[in-house]
Amino acid sequence: MSDYTLDISVVIPLLNEEESLPELHAWIKRVMDENQFSYEIIFVDDGSTDTSWEVIDKLSAENPEVCGISFTRNYGKSAALNTGFSHTKGRVVITMDADLQDSPDEIPDLYRKIAEEGYDLISGWKKKRYDPISKTIPSKFFNWVTRKMSGIYLHDFNCGLKSYKGEVVHNIEVYGEMHRYIPVIAKWAGFGKIGEQVVEHRARKYGSTKFGLERFVNGFLDLLSITFVSRYRKKPMHLFGTLGSLSFFVGAVITLWLIGLKVYEISAGVPSDQIRDVVDQPLFFLALVAIIMGTQLFLTGFVAELVSRNASKENDYLIREKRGY
Repeated sequence: MSDYTLDISVVIPLLNEEESLPELHAWIKRVMDENQFSYEIIFVDDGSTDTSWEVIDKLSAENPEVCGISFTRNYGKSAALNTGFSHTKGRVVITMDADLQDSPDEIPDLYRKIAEEGYDLISGWKKKRYDPISKTIPSKFFNWVTRKMSGIYLHDFNCGLKSYKGEVVHNIEVYGEMHRYIPVIAKWAGFGKIGEQVVEHRARKYGSTKFGLERFVNGFLDLLSITFVSRYRKKPMHLFGTLGSLSFFVGAVITLWLIGLKVYEISAGVPSDQIRDVVDQPLFFLALVAIIMGTQLFLTGFVAELVSRNASKENDYLIREKRGY
């Protein structure tokens, strides 16, 4: 999408947030009107079991700037963001959570960072947080690991409050649970001007958190996955082929050395009862394992190369209903 008809698109993924939605909408509307922005608000209901969709339906009917998307079931935050991104019309796209812990008053500054200062992506940094220590300490650790592995020096990768250039969200794909690493995905897609802004973190007013401690384990695995996919998705043979060739080479060298050693001992007149057969030496079996692993890794890279050239680049999520489209 190259033509943007609005200044800002606000994408809000949500799950069971019926109480906060009217207040959040009114707050966003006030901020937008005060700054005379043209805008849309896209609520993506990720399979809520409360009356969240009914609230969105009513807001959409009464306010032309409100759009709604409802999934048939809970797909996860990444799916909600990816689908919301595909429907945006704003020159700048802003994401925030629906629980009122993100302040819409941050929107003007986030907008200016993109529209006037030329950033591709601005990530919020909740410098002062109202979360329990069981959440803040692991979060700091994973942010540190992500900085080291990605080379992107942000303090809070997982902050839901972010702003993007419109071109960014239309040229990246967020899947699985990769919403934590959108800056990494954007960087590998070629959008390298990434910054951060200190934002207000508010105590939760309604409901309860939807994330447990398992998200930290999943987050680490996702980081390994996104690092691998980002670097080798288009060239898997570069990784598997290199490892396979190295393993095969090491195994072949050891095998040839063992054979050569036996030939040397025979030619040197060493008594036959003192010469060990090649297959009687443990080192031979290690070499055999290396050769087999090398062959398997090389073939894995070859198959992955074929798959990567023919795989679909899109995720399909079943949308139950839409409003405002």
